[in-house]
Amino acid sequence: MTSQPIGFLDSGVGGLTVVKEALKQLPNESIVFLGDQARLPYGPRPTEEVAHFVQQIAGFLLDQQIKALVLACNTATAAALPILQAKLSIPVVGVIDSGSQTAVKVSTGQHIGVIATEGTIKSHAYQQAISKLSPNASIEGLACPEFVTVVEAGKYHDKQTEQLVADQLKPFKRQPVDTLILGCTHFPLLAPAIQKAMGKDVTLVDSGVETVSVIKQLLTDQNLLNTAREVCQPKFYTTGDINSFSAIAKDWLQLSDLDVHHVPVTQLTAYGDLEPKETSHEA
Repeated sequence: MTSQPIGFLDSGVGGLTVVKEALKQLPNESIVFLGDQARLPYGPRPTEEVAHFVQQIAGFLLDQQIKALVLACNTATAAALPILQAKLSIPVVGVIDSGSQTAVKVSTGQHIGVIATEGTIKSHAYQQAISKLSPNASIEGLACPEFVTVVEAGKYHDKQTEQLVADQLKPFKRQPVDTLILGCTHFPLLAPAIQKAMGKDVTLVDSGVETVSVIKQLLTDQNLLNTAREVCQPKFYTTGDINSFSAIAKDWLQLSDLDVHHVPVTQLTAYGDLEPKETSHEA
């Protein structure tokens, strides 16, 4: 089973920021990623609907013989992580706990900000996770759905986007923080603009980076690391447009030759919700 791939899922291209880190930390592992761009954005959708979508995608990835699953999406993590952990026998990791732990660790004054989608902010998932770790921490949450839109449109390098970021983050001028969690995996693509808007004294926490560290430790503990070194080329799927997905993926991952496939939403909806304790597809 050690040579089987790790599955990653996201509502769009944002999860590629987690994949990028996985390629660094886990160079011997094969990767399968699915971005559900056709049903983007997840943030404004009801929690139950997001959980349903995530289970459909998980079913598709399980059919790719994955040995572990990473919810490379904060909204998906808030909506579906406990459900998938209860139903699957393979390791399942989300991005919220990892980011919260790091934020508490690096924050100098426990004044922590979170920027995310509406769904993640409304779930209070980060607030709850941080409060458990640091009961006296002050936590300011801010929904920034427009950030997802500009990233999906491939406009994260644009000058206008830098101004948009600065305008959106103005509330933190009234409620200063020393640490800011990028609570959406799309947001690291905007990190330079976010850092400029927040100032050099604010520490940015990329939840995706920390999540890869967690999955690496889990695979190590369960003897699931790829020892055969039979690494396959990363495989990418999108429910949206292949060309737009490929353009962003090539730019962000710095990979010239990408294996990208289109998956119709109808193919995903055929999976429905997962049954408890789905098999782990051992070889």
